[in-house]
Amino acid sequence: MHRTLLMLCFAFAALTISPAVADDQWQPLFNGKDLTGWEAVDGPADAWRAEDGLLVCEGSGGGWLSTSKEFANFDLELEFKVPPGGNSGVFLRAPRQGNPAYAGMEIQVLDDYAKEYENLKPSQYTGSVYDVVAAEPRVTKKAGEWQTMRIVCDRHKVKVWVNDKQVVDADLSMHLDKIAAHPGLERNKGHIGLQNHGSRLDFRNLKIRELPQ
Repeated sequence: MHRTLLMLCFAFAALTISPAVADDQWQPLFNGKDLTGWEAVDGPADAWRAEDGLLVCEGSGGGWLSTSKEFANFDLELEFKVPPGGNSGVFLRAPRQGNPAYAGMEIQVLDDYAKEYENLKPSQYTGSVYDVVAAEPRVTKKAGEWQTMRIVCDRHKVKVWVNDKQVVDADLSMHLDKIAAHPGLERNKGHIGLQNHGSRLDFRNLKIRELPQ
């Protein structure tokens, strides 16, 4: 009797929590086959393509690739590979108008060890909230290797991990002295994007889970 009652309790608990578990599931941002769910902005659409399960940027012309959907609070994971001298970025909460690195936010993606970048500001290297919060420590790999990135945006908090090491733990409300140049620091919703900076960039395994607003 007690065993039956215990089993019924477990079954009821499972039914009770299942919606919460479903809400916590990760969703792919890129299906590996085509650009469904993405749109090119302010640049040539043919610079972006799906290739062998990768989301590839290749070609000049600038602009960026934007999610069709807007996101507010989220946990984002992806992998990226930069060539020698490569440069890109992940845009957060970006509008379709203006420079998304400033009208929204940018998490830098770069070949940190390229000679041409040796004199950049600390807040311009991989994992940094571009021109706002420097990534520390620097844990990037050499060009040509796959690397991982995780970005958590939860209201005014932004956290970034590169290659499984946390490099940013920022409270955006502490950086409002930069609001004139970076109005996006006050945005609470927008598109996620990938930057076309004129060099080839490969991305894969992009996935997201939305957090409560």
